[in-house]
Amino acid sequence: MPAKSEGEVIVEMRPVGNVVRVAAIDVATGTEVVVMGPASASPRALEEVAVAKLRRKLAMDSGR
Repeated sequence: MPAKSEGEVIVEMRPVGNVVRVAAIDVATGTEVVVMGPASASPRALEEVAVAKLRRKLAMDSGR
């Protein structure tokens, strides 16, 4: 989950066959990223990957 210094993130997980679609959305900006992972993976691991991808996208968008 995000640290207190980072913004709020909404995470949605939706099974699609043998995979899980994970969307992570930054509440402040509305920026969304999506990752797909195996249904056998732990939800926590999938969430961590999605949030990390969102943080990278936000950093790139802000020019950092």
